Amino acid sequence: MPHEHHVDHDTLVLHADTKVNVPKPEAKQRRGQVRYLRDRLEAHIAAHPSYDLVKLRGSGSTAKHTAIRRRRGEGSDADVAAYVRASRVGGLDVKEADLLNWLLERCKEVYGNTKVAEDFVPSDHAVGIIMRGTKLKIDVVPVLYVGDPDDKGYLVTRDGTRVLTSVTQHLQFIRTRRNAAGAEYLELIRLLKAFIREAKRADEQLRCKSFLIELIVAHLWDNGWLGQPLAVHDYPRAFEQVLAYIVNTELRTPISFNDFYRRSAIGASSDAMQVWDPVNPANNIVSSYTEYHRARLVEVAKAAFEEINWAALAPTKGDAVEAWRNLLGPSFGVA
Repeated sequence: MPHEHHVDHDTLVLHADTKVNVPKPEAKQRRGQVRYLRDRLEAHIAAHPSYDLVKLRGSGSTAKHTAIRRRRGEGSDADVAAYVRASRVGGLDVKEADLLNWLLERCKEVYGNTKVAEDFVPSDHAVGIIMRGTKLKIDVVPVLYVGDPDDKGYLVTRDGTRVLTSVTQHLQFIRTRRNAAGAEYLELIRLLKAFIREAKRADEQLRCKSFLIELIVAHLWDNGWLGQPLAVHDYPRAFEQVLAYIVNTELRTPISFNDFYRRSAIGASSDAMQVWDPVNPANNIVSSYTEYHRARLVEVAKAAFEEINWAALAPTKGDAVEAWRNLLGPSFGVA
């Protein structure tokens, strides 16, 4: 149909490149700053073999290459997982405030006299470090380490729960699929994250964490949708598939993976949504989402699905662009 190409794959590639993706020089700079921090720590550990800060690992969307451009006041530029020897800080039950204070002092030790007090910005869950030259901010998040292999350790969540995780295995999980699918796999995730960010601007009650987006895309890459593979090389079609999956399943169907454990390791659950961490069968990443949160996310997906269908049949390019603008924000289609 002639109208299908008013907004096509190339249109969304251009939008991603100019409005969504972190510019390549900035992304390179972020990763360079993380490497610099890791190098300083590793040198410190080499000089102090019994040091209680065991290792650092790049984590989060910057390490996964799924980060999108930040807006003013939005979080950090990069995340780092700091593996802390649990036995030296009070064990797995250590109070989070005490743990963060301890981590703050260790970060100061690692940097010595090269930074001033204002360069360290503690928050409720991390120690932020401002890089004076670039003004980039790195959040150092503590992971309680008890000697497990594969960089497994216990992350302290926002509600104080200790959750077993592995930064290295999470990166391997997404890298395996990116290597099979191509670079578009990551860019599709970034575009979907940009869509969710816009949806949250319109509805502050909407819950949909970045990790959930990543795992829905991974599930569809692994399994396809309605007998068709995930169309990572056709972004409008891939958007349609992701949204159709959410609308048709109403997110009532559990999502799980078998990269690092057997699915039989997952126990029974009555949670409203069930999307299982690919490195920990005991961690439903949306366990705190209620029926309201599930239904609200489905409604948002349904409205977006209708916009995309209208865009595919829109009589003019302006109509199609306006429909996509409702998904991706006012900058869509603006040179």
